[in-house]
Amino acid sequence: MATENHPGDFPVTNRLGTAHGCPSGVDHDREVPDIDLLSPLTIRGVSFRNRIVMSPMCQYSADDGLANDWHLVHLGSRAAGGVGLVVVEATAVTAEGRITPKDMGIWSEQHVEPLARIARFVQSQGAIAGIQLAHAGRKASCEPPWLGGTQLKPAAGGWTPVAPSPIPFYEGDPPPSELDEAGISGVVGAFEDATRRALAAGFQVIEVHAAHGYLLHEFLSPLSNHRTDDYGGSLENRMRLTLRVAGRVRALVPADLPVLVRISATDWIEGGWDAAQSVVLAAGLKGLGIDLIDVSSGALSPKARIPVGAGYQVPLARQIRDEAGIMTGAVGLITEAAYANEIITGGDADLVFIARELLREPYWALKAQSELGEEPSWPIPYGYAVKRRAK
Repeated sequence: MATENHPGDFPVTNRLGTAHGCPSGVDHDREVPDIDLLSPLTIRGVSFRNRIVMSPMCQYSADDGLANDWHLVHLGSRAAGGVGLVVVEATAVTAEGRITPKDMGIWSEQHVEPLARIARFVQSQGAIAGIQLAHAGRKASCEPPWLGGTQLKPAAGGWTPVAPSPIPFYEGDPPPSELDEAGISGVVGAFEDATRRALAAGFQVIEVHAAHGYLLHEFLSPLSNHRTDDYGGSLENRMRLTLRVAGRVRALVPADLPVLVRISATDWIEGGWDAAQSVVLAAGLKGLGIDLIDVSSGALSPKARIPVGAGYQVPLARQIRDEAGIMTGAVGLITEAAYANEIITGGDADLVFIARELLREPYWALKAQSELGEEPSWPIPYGYAVKRRAK
């Protein structure tokens, strides 16, 4: 049953579809046993069939930014596999905002219909279709990772990346071009145009990518932002571009559709962006009507020492959820259904983003249903055969 929610509410929907408007992280979350990984969740006017999200994962398989059959099968199979929300990979809002020349793009009208084809199929399988809008900043113009990921020079098909300051990601690489005021406004306009195209393609969830060392994250971190104007220095100034972009996106997206923001909650480097600053940013985003923070971490600097392990970012999602009073998504080496379930039942996050494990097992969500005691909701053409074999 759909419920009416407003910016700042916590629309926690139980297994029966009824809603509990409760603050995040309070004991009430843990006292309601029927709110778990498989519970539906309604945010604004969009109802997710469960709390499982296919995290956006770059495929580096597009030509001129155009989605193709690979993306349809890649994303569509996970929708058929039972996840609640499928998020299309980092989709560049400008051509120079691509990580590699093979990245997905949404900088022209030509990109709309190939993406719409994906959105239609995802929705036909009972999942919600979302898209992540991104600009790679100084991490643009690189080879795909399986070719080494090194920066491409213009003579080899690359281009000069842009950034808040002329500081390269790797020492020894050519410095990026520092964005001036007109360039910053151009980036904001590109996110606005991309949002319009994403809505025209039929996406019901828009996510702004402000993580992983890409452009918006570069403005946030004092390690990559050495500006002395209104976009650098103080925390307020460093947050300015992310808040400006998120606010413009939220203003364009209809009131009944959610807007998410992915952040790196910490750079994992002393003196860099950290969890305390992330709480302030999340509160600011909540004030703009952003509905959920997708909490990742790192990737701003190759010097970071990250304590990688199962669920290593979950405490960050919990901290932001509790201290900023906004819904969060947890991501990062979450592979087991029982653990994903604990994240929801324990009040650590409202959604669980599954990445590489869904590459290994497209039907992870259906297996999670079985492991958590529910009948798997196989697609009808598969379910007949599966159930018949089981007998």
